[in-house]
Amino acid sequence: MTTTGTGSTLRTTATTSAGTGSAAGTARDVGHEHAWTTDSRHRTSAGYVLYVRCTACGAHRVDLQRRTDAPPAPLSRAAGGASRAPTPA
Repeated sequence: MTTTGTGSTLRTTATTSAGTGSAAGTARDVGHEHAWTTDSRHRTSAGYVLYVRCTACGAHRVDLQRRTDAPPAPLSRAAGGASRAPTPA
């Protein structure tokens, strides 16, 4: 998984694990690249817990940012959100 961005919006591209066919930290294939924005951020003993939402489909996820100079890592899979996959004709 690749996470890029600054501020409160992050873009995440899912990559599959070799040989497993599963994408780490992502929901089902939604047909788009998630653009995560932070809904809330809370300091904990492990770092900052971030509750994030995809601006495109509304999916939610929980991330952990252990250090302020490092990008957050997903603690949960994306949940909810509308699928943006094309509808068969």
